[in-house]
Amino acid sequence: MTTTLELCKALIARPSISPDDEGCQELLIAELEKLGFTVEKLPFGKVANFWAKRGNSAPVLCFAGHTDVVPAGNPAAWNTEPFVPTIKNGLLFGRGAADMKGSIAAMITACRSFIHEHPDHNGTLAFLITSDEESIAVDGTKRVIATLEARNEKITWCIVGEPSSTKLTGDVIRNGRRGSLNGTLKVNGQLGHVAYPHLAKNPIHAFLPALTELCAVAWDEGNEYFPPTSFQISNIQAGTGANNVIPGDMSVLFNFRFSTEVTAAQLQATTEAIFNRHYQDYDLQWQLSGEPFLTPEGKLVRAASESIQEVMGIQTSLSTGGGTSDGRFIAPTGAEVVELGPLNSTIHQANEHIAVVELERLEAIYRRMLEKLLLT
Repeated sequence: MTTTLELCKALIARPSISPDDEGCQELLIAELEKLGFTVEKLPFGKVANFWAKRGNSAPVLCFAGHTDVVPAGNPAAWNTEPFVPTIKNGLLFGRGAADMKGSIAAMITACRSFIHEHPDHNGTLAFLITSDEESIAVDGTKRVIATLEARNEKITWCIVGEPSSTKLTGDVIRNGRRGSLNGTLKVNGQLGHVAYPHLAKNPIHAFLPALTELCAVAWDEGNEYFPPTSFQISNIQAGTGANNVIPGDMSVLFNFRFSTEVTAAQLQATTEAIFNRHYQDYDLQWQLSGEPFLTPEGKLVRAASESIQEVMGIQTSLSTGGGTSDGRFIAPTGAEVVELGPLNSTIHQANEHIAVVELERLEAIYRRMLEKLLLT
């Protein structure tokens, strides 16, 4: 039988740069069909997705993940070929090793051993796999969840294989994520010569007080699960490149990472009020990437914590930090969601890797969780 290591290597060898899948999902589907899963392919646009089930009763335990990876970047920065899985000193190198082909491989093999010993387990085992997590995340998990919701198919518990750990496998699990709200701002001015400012209108000068005030706002104090909401400007562009021209407009990209103490609507209203106090000749577009979500310490969190303790001998920590994940599309349906995966120290970097022993540990943790959730 294919081991976790062998399956992970086979996935890494497929250069599935988002949103291309490059055959990863066909490999997973073949493995799942051997285990008695019914697989439904759900492609949307250029994105490959599938929903697989074994069983038809509640509760539904779903493993969720993505086969797409970020580009490898400069090949010269790698010590190995990014899409040639290579083991050195007990580490498996390759793009996607930690984010998140290792997790997916461990999920598959954990299910295989569990089903072999418990073919008549309770409830339903499921997989939700996409190739659109590392890019715009429009035609992936979001669309699959909409399809399931339309036919009233509900997930009870969901384990997302994102790399959550920091120093030891399982030392951190994420039981929530902050919301993400993006703003695209265009400030209108009047192009002119710097020697004749009375004939122009500098959008940078006019709008800087508003941006300064935004940076100083204390949006909330967070809570026991979330840090305070943060506002960050990520891009500012203005000017023609000449040193004697007042720019005619300015473009600003900014982002809120927000807690459950504030809503996206409140952030938008406060921001626009500040803008309007200082300057009104602007255009502003909003894009909500995801609402914050939180899974309280219920059955799923307990199963994860206990499984980590039994396999690793450590007490895990709960966290809502980091960026966004596809959990933001699954949690609003009422599912309990945790993110549990390998160390994240090399994700999206050159020489991304995962320890071979960590693949075995993840398989064991996932297997224990299956036993705790579907045998009781």
